Amino acid sequence: MNTQPRSPVVVVLGHVDHGKTTLLDYIRKSNVAAKEEGSITQKVGAYEVETDLSGYPVSKITFIDTPGHEAFTKIRSRGATVADIAILLIDGVESVKPQTIESIEIIKKTKLPFIVAVNKIDLPNFNLDKVKKDLLRYEILTEGFGGTTPAVGISAKTGDNVKDLLEAILFISAEQKFSYELEGQLEAYVIEINKTKAGIAISCIIKNSYLTVSQTVFCEGKEAKIRSLMNDSGDRVNKVVPSNPFVLLGFNVTPSVGSKLTVYEDQSTSPEVSEKKPLSTADFFKEKQEKRKLKMVIKADNHGSVEAIVDSLNLNESVQIEKAEIGEITKSDILFAKVTGAIIINFNQGIPKDVVEIAKDEKVLIKTYSLIYKLLEEIDEVLSLYQEKDEKQSRFKGQARIIANFLIENQNIAGISIQTGKLAIGDEIELYRGDSVIGMAHIESLKQKTKQIRELKKNEEGGMLTSPNLDFKVGDMIKSYSI
Repeated sequence: MNTQPRSPVVVVLGHVDHGKTTLLDYIRKSNVAAKEEGSITQKVGAYEVETDLSGYPVSKITFIDTPGHEAFTKIRSRGATVADIAILLIDGVESVKPQTIESIEIIKKTKLPFIVAVNKIDLPNFNLDKVKKDLLRYEILTEGFGGTTPAVGISAKTGDNVKDLLEAILFISAEQKFSYELEGQLEAYVIEINKTKAGIAISCIIKNSYLTVSQTVFCEGKEAKIRSLMNDSGDRVNKVVPSNPFVLLGFNVTPSVGSKLTVYEDQSTSPEVSEKKPLSTADFFKEKQEKRKLKMVIKADNHGSVEAIVDSLNLNESVQIEKAEIGEITKSDILFAKVTGAIIINFNQGIPKDVVEIAKDEKVLIKTYSLIYKLLEEIDEVLSLYQEKDEKQSRFKGQARIIANFLIENQNIAGISIQTGKLAIGDEIELYRGDSVIGMAHIESLKQKTKQIRELKKNEEGGMLTSPNLDFKVGDMIKSYSI
């Protein structure tokens, strides 16, 4: 199919009061026609700007104007690839703050290309180098500080260097080669929902193909015939194409923010299809076992409880507290935990039913305690299992596939091919059949042809005798660990 360049879709993330609203307002007012300003853009939840910059495949940019982290995190937690590029906005006077760190975590998790925009260049105590140095602690390497991530000093208030920021967005967009196929498969996502006199207004961004009035679409198993389409200017249109933000009327039942529109009925997208089951601690840690640290979100009944829990948990370097607050667990907490891969510790308070349901849907584990020592005991048990796994992983040496079976003097000799690393005499080994460990032993001897050897390396083949003898089959895998 014929592909065409597509305007990038950009989200701005950062700490509260660092200037996100001011920046988006300045960009809107400077690059959008007068009739497009004001409430209509806010209802759509996104707007498209014309930069007037030449030399790039496209000159327009679409900005998602979400009300902070919750909406964006919700979109991301449902797997929606709405944004193409992120702007990490940081106050050039205050530097990195808690929500800046949250934003960095979200950007890393979503693997979005991003630009650092350092605000308040118009103030005398603005310090771009300090921000760049502070970002090094979070493995953000900017230009001039060991990396290639662009860092642009701007003033959202006066507009200084905002044009440079827009050009940096178009430069990354050209590098990434964002494109679409007009006749390809529909890709569009819900970014906001409003109930109006005309019906349920679904704000969307389209990434591939197109939509027209009277077309039938599906979302989470819900069907709708499009009655009306409206662009971010407030104009009724008959057709919307990629990177255009738009509002759709036609659904009688409200879909979820972050859900995907299709032109065919797909029952698997409906959340009612799969039975909701509580996530057990074992299931959660099985899913998260590759992570080096146990990440947590702490929610407690009062400030004293939060301090006591945080102070106790901070003594263990295997714990990483993503955030700690007083108050009930909210939907935002669930979605933040989903993106950051954290569990939620709920102390001495109830959990709203709708939050429990969302946690089940998003597979976020919530653990509730009323006694701090019980909380710490269970966390210590979990961390000891973590440490055992980490210690074992640090001893990992290599992996081999069993390719033959020889019986010599009533002993099973395995013909093996080394896939990664190496195996050596004396190593501790595990025998895997599929995902299951079916035996453990030590390597007693290794041979290549008739020669006794000490070790086998990657891409080498040989014979292996274990103690005790294992009941292996061709196709089984061996993992080797140093003692």
